[in-house]
Amino acid sequence: MDVAGRVERLRPALAGAGCDGLLVTSLVNIRYLTGFTGSAGLLLVLDDDLLLVTDGRYAQQADDQLAAAGVAARLEISGTGQRELLGAAVRGTGRLGLEASSVTWAQTRRFDDDWFPDATLVPTDGLVESLRIVKDAGEVARIEAAAHLADAALAEVRPLLLDGPTEAELGLALDTAIRRRGAEGTSFETIVASGPNGAKPHHRPGPRPIGEGDLVVLDFGALVDGYCSDMTRTLMVGEPSPTQQRMLDVVTASQRAGVAAVAPDVATAAVDAACRSVIDEAGWGDAFVHGTGHGVGLQIHEDPRVAATATATLA
Repeated sequence: MDVAGRVERLRPALAGAGCDGLLVTSLVNIRYLTGFTGSAGLLLVLDDDLLLVTDGRYAQQADDQLAAAGVAARLEISGTGQRELLGAAVRGTGRLGLEASSVTWAQTRRFDDDWFPDATLVPTDGLVESLRIVKDAGEVARIEAAAHLADAALAEVRPLLLDGPTEAELGLALDTAIRRRGAEGTSFETIVASGPNGAKPHHRPGPRPIGEGDLVVLDFGALVDGYCSDMTRTLMVGEPSPTQQRMLDVVTASQRAGVAAVAPDVATAAVDAACRSVIDEAGWGDAFVHGTGHGVGLQIHEDPRVAATATATLA
């Protein structure tokens, strides 16, 4: 992955947003820009400087990960002097961007009043995320590996459906299979929704036994080298009823319509509409309560969003 080149692609976006620098507070964005995976840190991006500040727990880790990523950043280790370090680095900077979606009101006031009193703080939205939308080959490979691993884990536990497990038991078996196959973990809390629970898109696995005639909705993913997969599968226990078979046929047609709509310069809302129209025509539009889809990457929900309210356009 070309981690080292990401900051250089970010700098023109800062200028376009009217910022002389950016304080990156999102740990996910810090990882994307530097390779650093610690749970505490601040990254200052200026036109002629790149400064990562973290505490002593991560001194060796940060040094190793910056070197592995080929990122030429200054590294400062301080638990109590971060304000002074960053304040000195920002001195003379006119407009400093803050990531509006990852700082609280209290943090903003502290930065404004105490840390950077001479700078004009500017809220920014999605500067790093706009880079993350387009994945490089290394990122795609990791997402593919996560998807293949999750798919194999499902194939392993699928026969358990015939044993009448509870939702919780099947979810635990799936999570265990994902970890046993080498994933860092699941990419989000696994959903197992059987029978009437399938009407709840984010149902948590519970004590309900899975039995003959049930449709079982599984929503799950694997985390591989920091990258997420996300897949939803609906399984049938036994033979489907005529209504269940029609539901399968309609959803399959909806999926195919969405895939056919995907093309450069197409709005993601149009892809959602293509899927939604098939289900509307079948008379089940009121049951389509979820967006069609979203991107994945270092986070489970990333842009672009594919939904009726989405504003993105496919590249």
